[in-house]
Amino acid sequence: MLQLLQIPSPTSTRLFQNFRRFPNSKILNFSQLQFPNPTATTVSMANLSPDSTSRGSITHIIFDMDGLLLDTEGFYTEVQEKILARFNKTFDWSLKAKMMGMKAIEAARVFVEESGISDSLSAEDFLVEREDMLRSLFPQSELMPGASRLIRHLHAKGVPFGLATGSHRRHFELKTQRHGEIFKLMHHTVLGDDPEVKQGKPSPDIFLAAAKRFEDAPVYPEKILVFEDAPSGVLAAKNAGMKVVMVPDPRLDSSYHGNANQVLSSLLDFNPKEWGLPPFEDSES
Repeated sequence: MLQLLQIPSPTSTRLFQNFRRFPNSKILNFSQLQFPNPTATTVSMANLSPDSTSRGSITHIIFDMDGLLLDTEGFYTEVQEKILARFNKTFDWSLKAKMMGMKAIEAARVFVEESGISDSLSAEDFLVEREDMLRSLFPQSELMPGASRLIRHLHAKGVPFGLATGSHRRHFELKTQRHGEIFKLMHHTVLGDDPEVKQGKPSPDIFLAAAKRFEDAPVYPEKILVFEDAPSGVLAAKNAGMKVVMVPDPRLDSSYHGNANQVLSSLLDFNPKEWGLPPFEDSES
């Protein structure tokens, strides 16, 4: 007789790998890991391709914010271009890609070191200078195409969804002040300065914290779909054992797309039915 319990499940194997990769994470310890009943479902792995396991059976959603729900990335680019211009340097997308999704201080260190200005401007001083310039821009933030439609649809259909953003509280409030009606629909919000988020993306901390705060938690990671635009955010979600839809800026090199389960040009292109979610009303037959 086949001894099923002797064979690790894909979920337990993935979470164990994440535990080894991030041993200092407060969340990732074996006393808190939740595994499915190995006898609940029998699946023939020989008949599964990577693509066939990438979609369907999603029950919960976690959204990133900057560049995904809100068009704020252009503000960061504008300010950082101005700062580098003082040093006769340019800000390009290879550097931006490395910074996207990180905690502010981590991104600042990448900025000054990769641009070669660390001897003239510290990461801390860069953040102070950038902060002064961004405060006047953030209140102008607009919703990205399809963001309102998708959020209102999920809310109307009773699909639980939350927000996990690297933005700190003061920036979050500035960015969302014109869109409070939309962001109040979130079941919960986890910010970059949340005490449970010890490490920024690509560490899984922020997504694991968000997953724990759903009303019906614990939620199996493979049942959660994350929406991201940043390469580090995609990696963070995958490191948490979750599935990811990436909606990248068109200027981001396509080499960063490979880790996502699905890549879309806009939230308007998202088809909930592909993930086992209720379809949009205008797509129902």
